[in-house]
Amino acid sequence: MSELIRNQHPASAVSRPGCRCAPSAPRAADRWYPARRWASPLLVVLLVPAVGGCQSLTGPRLADSGPSVRTLEGPSPENRPTSVSETAQHEPAEETGVRAAAERSTNRLVSYLTGREPENRERARQLYQEGDRVFQAAAELPREQAKAEYQRAAKLFVRAGEAHRGTALEQDALLMAGESFFFADRLTDAEEMFSKLQKEHPRNRHNDRAAARLFEISQFWIETAKVGDRSWMPVNFFDPSRPFMDADGHAIRVLDNIRYNDPTGLLSDDATMAAGVEKMRQGRYQEADEFFTDLRETFPDSEHQFNAHIMGLRCKLLIYAGPSYSGIMLDEAEKLLRQTRRRFPDRLQDQQLSQELTKVAAEIDFRKAEKLDHRARYRERRKEYGAARVYYQEVLEKHPSTPFAARAREQMAAFADRPDMPPKRFAWLSDAFPNERRSKPLILSEGGTVLR
Repeated sequence: MSELIRNQHPASAVSRPGCRCAPSAPRAADRWYPARRWASPLLVVLLVPAVGGCQSLTGPRLADSGPSVRTLEGPSPENRPTSVSETAQHEPAEETGVRAAAERSTNRLVSYLTGREPENRERARQLYQEGDRVFQAAAELPREQAKAEYQRAAKLFVRAGEAHRGTALEQDALLMAGESFFFADRLTDAEEMFSKLQKEHPRNRHNDRAAARLFEISQFWIETAKVGDRSWMPVNFFDPSRPFMDADGHAIRVLDNIRYNDPTGLLSDDATMAAGVEKMRQGRYQEADEFFTDLRETFPDSEHQFNAHIMGLRCKLLIYAGPSYSGIMLDEAEKLLRQTRRRFPDRLQDQQLSQELTKVAAEIDFRKAEKLDHRARYRERRKEYGAARVYYQEVLEKHPSTPFAARAREQMAAFADRPDMPPKRFAWLSDAFPNERRSKPLILSEGGTVLR
C-alpha cells in the first residue's frame, strides 16, 4: 500500500481572496458531501498514511518541517443558510389553552433556574434570523473579526434552538451553530453541535451534511496528531480547534459516532475506512483489523471493499505473533486472500499487485510451515517421534515448496528406526499403585467373546 489513500476536495468548495479551500455556507437545497474516492493501494506497507480530507484549515505551522495546520475562511455571502420561512413549513401549530399556558410557565421557570433560553416560538425565530444576519455579515470581515462574529452567531443559533426544542427549527439551529463554530475555528464546539444534532434528531434532514463536517473535523485532528505538538505541556488549554488531549483518539471517536448515529449514511463506510487506516498508522493492528472486517461485512457495496481486503491481509499478518502462538490469524489471512482473488479478478490484471499478492501467499505458506516445524521439533525433543513424524509429514504434503520441507525429510530419515513413544522409566513403580480410573465391566457376547 505504497500509495496514499486520500479524499479529494469537496466539489462545492468556493474560492475567494485569501482562501485556499473555503467550504460553502449551508443552504436548504444543498447536497454537500466530500468526494469519496480512495486510491487503490499496493500491498506491502507497514504504516499507512491517514485518510486526507478537505483540509481547509490554514494558519500557523506547528513545526517548521511538518504540514501546515490551517484555519477556516468564511463562506461566500451569496450562500444563504436555511431560512426561517422554510423551517416554519415543518412546524405544527402552536397549542393553546390552560394546559399549554401552564407548560409555558413551567418552562420559563426551568429556563430561569438553568440559565437556558425560555420556550418561545417567536423569540426562537427572531434569534435565528439575527444569527443568520450575523453569520452572513461575518463573511465580509477580516479574518480575526470574522472569527468573533461567527462565534457570536453560534451563540444566537444555540439560543434559538433552546427557545424551540424538539422542532425543525432546532435542527436547523443546531446545524448552523455547528457551522458557525466551524468557521470560528472552535472545532470542539462544532463537533459537539453536530453530534448533538445527530443524537437528538437521528432522522433529521441534515444528517449527511453534519456527517460531512464531522468527517472533516476528524481528519483535521488526525493531521494535527501526525504533526505532533512541540509544546512542553501535554494537554491543550488554549487552542479551541483541538481537543483537550489525545487528538487522534477524539478523531476516531468522531468517526465511530458517524457510523453509529447514521449507519446507512453516505459517509458511514468512509468513516469506517478512515478509522481503520488511523488505527493501522498507530500500530494498533488488532483494532484496525476489526474496522476493516466490519467494513467488509457491513458495507458489501462500498467502494472501499478492495482496500479493506488488502489492508485486512496486512493487519492479520502483522497480528500473528510467531510459531509459539495461535495460528488463527494465518488461517484467516489465507481465507481472506482467496476471497480477494475470487472477488476482484479485474484488479489482479495489474502485474505489480498480482506479484504482491503472490508474495503474501508465499509468506502465509512459509509461516504455516514454520509453525508445523516448531511443533515437530518440540515433539522430537521429548522423544515423541510418532507425533514428530505426523507434523513433518504434514509439512511435506501441504508446504513442499518451503525450506522446511527439506529439513522434514532429513529429520524423518534420522529417526526412522526410533519408537513412536519413549520407553517408560520406573514402569514397575507405576504398576505397583492402583489406577484411579475405573475399568469398564466385561460383557460376554452370545458367542463367548468379550465385549466392552
